[in-house]
Amino acid sequence: MKVFHNVMQATGLYEVIRKWFTILVPTAIAPITMFIDAPFGRFTPQSDWQRMFLIDGRVSWILMESVAFPIFGYAFLKSPLSATNFDSAPPLTLSHPPTLLAALYIIHYLNRAIISPLRSPSRSKAHIVVPLSAVGFHMANAFLMGAYLSSPQADTYLHGAFQRPRFWIGLAVWTVGFVGNIVHDEVLLNIRRNAKVKGKAKEEDNNGKDKQEHYAIPHGYLYKYISFPNYFCEWVEWLAFAVAAAPTPAFTSTAALLASIEPPYIFLTSEIFLMMPRAWRGHLWYKKRFPDYPKERKAAIPFLL
Repeated sequence: MKVFHNVMQATGLYEVIRKWFTILVPTAIAPITMFIDAPFGRFTPQSDWQRMFLIDGRVSWILMESVAFPIFGYAFLKSPLSATNFDSAPPLTLSHPPTLLAALYIIHYLNRAIISPLRSPSRSKAHIVVPLSAVGFHMANAFLMGAYLSSPQADTYLHGAFQRPRFWIGLAVWTVGFVGNIVHDEVLLNIRRNAKVKGKAKEEDNNGKDKQEHYAIPHGYLYKYISFPNYFCEWVEWLAFAVAAAPTPAFTSTAALLASIEPPYIFLTSEIFLMMPRAWRGHLWYKKRFPDYPKERKAAIPFLL
């Protein structure tokens, strides 16, 4: 009875987070970012009163992204939605489709939270609101993803996944998106590295009173078509993950969507809603900052947006 009670509590918490996470990001949070720049990177605040709240960019990034590891690991290993697995971990073998997908999630965040920031020659400071809000996002998302992948729903859906083309296509496209994200991030890192070698890693702001990170026009690969191919590749990555990991949601009505959408698709839509406004505003920033910025480039989706 105690196990059943614990499962029912975990299921209730899971459902509340799943539905509110699905609703709040596109309807309440994303619209704000269309009008207010997230205060980090090229949009790091420079006013004296705001600089009081700035923290080291690399440290804050590592801390806020690393939150995903313990939350996801606990939810996945404890299997809170499963009465049979509540006190034992799922099969920790890559021949178990949910565990293989969990490994892909961990690989993504190892690169995003640890490897990438440590390889970056420098990072702009971030306003403290950025890591605080990111921690909230990752706590909700990592719990949902870990709980889903170790749930009976995922186990049932992924039973026999290795025999289905949809699963392998999803994994193949996930790999393409993951590699594409790294490749396009590397272009940006090389701009910083080259600037550092030339002694231009920092540059004065418009008032000549402070030093900001050096920016230049990125070129190569999908930068020929869009300003933020690293964002685009990450969306491709998580779309492919969702296709492999979960059934397609029902789009017949809002109620049907909320009832059927699983965390892999929630993560995908949340990323697009949160990153698209930043890509658009960053695209406008590039055009304003560099008079010779390529006019044919779109913001984040080749040929469209």
